[in-house]
Amino acid sequence: MRIQVKPAGLMIGLALALLASTSAFALDGAFEKTADGVIVTPASGPAKKVRLQVMNDRIIHVTAVPTDSLDTPKSLMVVAKPATGGFTVTEAGGKLVLKTAKASAEVSLADGTVDFKDAAGKVVLAERDRGAFTPVKVDGQDFYEVRQQFNPGTDEAFYGLGQHQNGQMNYNGQDVELLNYNRTVVVPMLLSSKGYGLLWDNSSITRFGDPIPYGVASRDLKVTGLDGQPGFTAKYYVGGQLKLTRTEADIDYRFLKDLPNMPKELLGADGKPLADKKVVWEGTLTTDKAGVHKFELYSSDYAKVWIDGKLVIDRWRQNWNPWYHDFDVALTPGKAHKVKVEWLPDGGYIGLLHNNPMPEPDRHSLQLTSEVGKAIDYYFVAGADLDQVVAGYRDLTGDSVMMPRWAYGFWQSRQRYETADQLVGTVKEYRKRNLPLDNIVLDWRYWTDPTWGSHKFDASRFPDPKGMIDEVHALNAHFMISIWPKFYPTTDNYKELDAKGYMYHRNVEQGALDWVGPGYLNSFYDPYPKEARDIYWRQVKDNLKVLGVDAWWMDASEPDMHSNLDVPERTKRMGPTAIGPAAEYFNSYALPHTQGVYEGELALNPDVRPFILTRSGFGGLQRNASAVWSGDVVARWDDFRDQISAGVNLSMSGIPNWTTDIGGFSVEKRYENKEPAHWAEWQELNLRWFQFGAFSPLFRSHGEAPFREIYTLADEGTDVYKSLAWYDELRYRLMPYVYTLAADTYQRDGSMMRGLVMDFPNDRKAQNVDDQYLFGKAFLVAPVTQFKARSRDVYLPGATTWYDFNTGKAFKGGQTIKADAPLNRMPLFVRAGSIVPTTVVQQYVGEKPDAPLTVVVYAGADGKFELYEDDGLSNGYQRGAWSRIPMSFDNATGRLTIGARSGSFKGMLDKRVIKVRFIGAGAKPVDFDTVDATVEYSGQPVVVTRK
Repeated sequence: MRIQVKPAGLMIGLALALLASTSAFALDGAFEKTADGVIVTPASGPAKKVRLQVMNDRIIHVTAVPTDSLDTPKSLMVVAKPATGGFTVTEAGGKLVLKTAKASAEVSLADGTVDFKDAAGKVVLAERDRGAFTPVKVDGQDFYEVRQQFNPGTDEAFYGLGQHQNGQMNYNGQDVELLNYNRTVVVPMLLSSKGYGLLWDNSSITRFGDPIPYGVASRDLKVTGLDGQPGFTAKYYVGGQLKLTRTEADIDYRFLKDLPNMPKELLGADGKPLADKKVVWEGTLTTDKAGVHKFELYSSDYAKVWIDGKLVIDRWRQNWNPWYHDFDVALTPGKAHKVKVEWLPDGGYIGLLHNNPMPEPDRHSLQLTSEVGKAIDYYFVAGADLDQVVAGYRDLTGDSVMMPRWAYGFWQSRQRYETADQLVGTVKEYRKRNLPLDNIVLDWRYWTDPTWGSHKFDASRFPDPKGMIDEVHALNAHFMISIWPKFYPTTDNYKELDAKGYMYHRNVEQGALDWVGPGYLNSFYDPYPKEARDIYWRQVKDNLKVLGVDAWWMDASEPDMHSNLDVPERTKRMGPTAIGPAAEYFNSYALPHTQGVYEGELALNPDVRPFILTRSGFGGLQRNASAVWSGDVVARWDDFRDQISAGVNLSMSGIPNWTTDIGGFSVEKRYENKEPAHWAEWQELNLRWFQFGAFSPLFRSHGEAPFREIYTLADEGTDVYKSLAWYDELRYRLMPYVYTLAADTYQRDGSMMRGLVMDFPNDRKAQNVDDQYLFGKAFLVAPVTQFKARSRDVYLPGATTWYDFNTGKAFKGGQTIKADAPLNRMPLFVRAGSIVPTTVVQQYVGEKPDAPLTVVVYAGADGKFELYEDDGLSNGYQRGAWSRIPMSFDNATGRLTIGARSGSFKGMLDKRVIKVRFIGAGAKPVDFDTVDATVEYSGQPVVVTRK
């Protein structure tokens, strides 16, 4: 080891003699080269050790600790191992440089901060404020709150972080809490418009943006009521009559523990809540801090907020499932700003929260704060484009394994089919009406009420479960069933898990009753030990898999002990886990839970692709054959709009298979009661959501009553019915394109649902578009999210040509147009140069394996596409059992070349008919029957020239 001091005498010779050592000290710090990188001991700063490990030539792992020990817990997300070569380490001017072929990191020996450069040597990510490692005690163990800030004052756009429901596409300047909950999915992977990614390896509750948690309004602001006294003036009404006026310090009925603070005037003589209630809070808010203040209304039921007379929030949620609605307000120091909050509670929850303005450089930075950790632990991912960054995430956390091909067809579900006759009857009705369908889903409560967790059917409603599933299969459909990690203590399955120490106890000890019938004691199992996962799978297998179940709907995988527990209490009930405190692993439950079922399926049927749909998720979920849906969203236009950014950002986080409850899960009474005045809006909302669903990775209809089957949403022959059927059929026409996108997520680390920035990184306007996306690289999708809208603004990105899919009319990119949006069609555009393979309408995927392909070529630019095919069900794709047919279009000559097929698989067609249709100058309306040429293809190159 070399000690660097001012040269003098013997010390000079000693220093020179030790220069070749693999470790060194500098005047302002020390470093040691390791097999996979370097360890730096900074001269100052909160971190005593900073370790850099090379994962590959684009990924560098950073671990910073406040002690001398780098012994940190094993990652649940990351399965990759560090590399042991392919990098250099040099030192100059107090900086240590770790360099690979495509990225480099420069570490300050003075304070341990790290700057990252891309392949061109440009700094793209720079650590700045590391913050103090704040000690915290969790379950008697020592941890730290950890924080790291990068790139203060940046104007780059940020994406990813999983699935969030506040209409946020670009997170720069915004706050996001990474806390798994019904409708929220945490994947701590961030992508930047600068072309890099950052995977934050921490499973605890984490905040992007402001490190300070939001608090009640009075924490930061002076709240004054109408009478001039501190607090809000609260008025409580029942049946339109004012029952009580009082002063309340804050609006804070957010959790179960807060409900006893509700005034008794809202209760009847029997102690039960009265109907037709309204609460109005009024007053003023005063601050001494200038700038844009961040607010959140946490609410369920109907809630509105006005600031200085302007309506800023108008939302509804089901009463048991509140959520945050963000809004920003510029407040003037010293000025009393008027505030009014109106709430119509039906047993719901509400709270008004606030955070002060941050300095602008901090507000526009990449900053992450985790409540519990042993270290700052993250991975820098460089990329030539954002697809490479997503690929880097999967290099670290695992491949996105392929789903069965049928999963990309249409699914029908409802909450819920109560009998076998209802379920099978639905499949029969789809077949009778020639409406394509591939999957029927049985939601929860197919068991008898006292036996949740038994995985057994109620024999009175499902007398022959195997016969029911066999009948579904005979109708060429697949069967998915809901399973939970929840058990009643009276069940044998609970007792078996509990005997091994694998049940969480606090929920039962607290006497928590669920919402079924009279309410039952219940709790969740601990999926972190392998033995617990094996037991869970065996119980599911022995009771359900043996009946022929095709796929698993793994609900409540947050886990959702109760939707309205405060976070500290919820954390207590989620543990302790077998591997550590629940707070340390708060967001990770779905990862081991799905792992057990995935591995169990493969052990039972090694050559059949498992398929899982889960309500929660975490980094690495894609390796468990797991898709995600957006939870119990509500049937409102604003919630529908929120699904666009939710799905896109989840996809950009690296988890490609996503879906939403088409039409929204929970509905307002006006819809539930089928009130005639609102039925047209109900139909339109479902139709617009269905149009969006047809261009989502997974196409699935689900929700509470009214029922969601196509034939229950509208009468046959009506415009709504015909449009629903048209989009159902369109999904199947596009199956060759859709399935290729799905395969590309595995073979090429692609993304099916793509933010505009992924394909147009230099288009600044595209970075902030939050209600459009790309489906693959060909389609630009612009859902209609307003009632009665018959047109909408659509931004066409890039310097390219875009074709209206419906009319064939061409538009130049780089402009916003007013796109037509008749009720029966959603604005949909196709990029010039796109090659889109299609097929005939089929009632289920694979019904007509020898059906001709129709390849639609959108002229105006050169283009390429490689059609992917395999058997659709086996894991042979992992052993090379698949084929590709390359297609290329030369715009100058008008030549489409269908190239030589590569690869093969059992059942592959040796010969097929391929039809070609060109779209170009001179609008061609969508037409699935007219073609410009037909060729016989036998695996050898064929050329078709546009006339």
